[in-house]
Amino acid sequence: MRSLLTLCALALVLSGCVPPDDISGEATAAPSAATDSARLLGQLTEAKAGSMRGYSRDRFPHWRSTGKNCDVRDKVLERDGDNVRLSGCNVIAGKWYSEYDKRTVNDPSDMDIDHMVPLAEAWRSGASQWDDERRADFANDLTRPQLIAVSASSNRAKGDQDPSKWKPSNRDFWCTYAQDWITVKAFWRLTVTAAEKAALSDMLGTCPGTKP
Repeated sequence: MRSLLTLCALALVLSGCVPPDDISGEATAAPSAATDSARLLGQLTEAKAGSMRGYSRDRFPHWRSTGKNCDVRDKVLERDGDNVRLSGCNVIAGKWYSEYDKRTVNDPSDMDIDHMVPLAEAWRSGASQWDDERRADFANDLTRPQLIAVSASSNRAKGDQDPSKWKPSNRDFWCTYAQDWITVKAFWRLTVTAAEKAALSDMLGTCPGTKP
């Protein structure tokens, strides 16, 4: 499910079928290869990390209501879990595989919903110039591969770091992680640092079919 979401979102960004200011609709385009991610990475604007002045998580309002006493967190837990049980539409049980650290988790309270591109990282790479409504769109983006259920411990270890400073301990996920990161940054027109770009390129080198 997650791989399909990544590939479809990447195809939409590359094709230009969905402009960056339009976050409505579902991704339905055909899958793209890792080479497309590398090409997209080369198109990202390279810049130094911006200032954290004025940053607060409150400037990225989340989690949005999705109706019936549910919110975006519930939606992601339901999407990413197996044998999920609901009370109303609140997730109360299930089983989750945390891609970051290969952990299997059976208690939803032990899972975090990670922002693939952390909110603080987005602020440093262009979101400081947005209004709060656009920042809320970013923080609640269910269409791009921006939200993923992972173990709380791995999410806390990641913090707000970019791939030059933190990578999942599960190297098998590096290809997807890099593709997801690039797709999100490209769609939202966020910049990358030189070190971040180099790290992403290295991670794409782990994708199947790429040369070592």
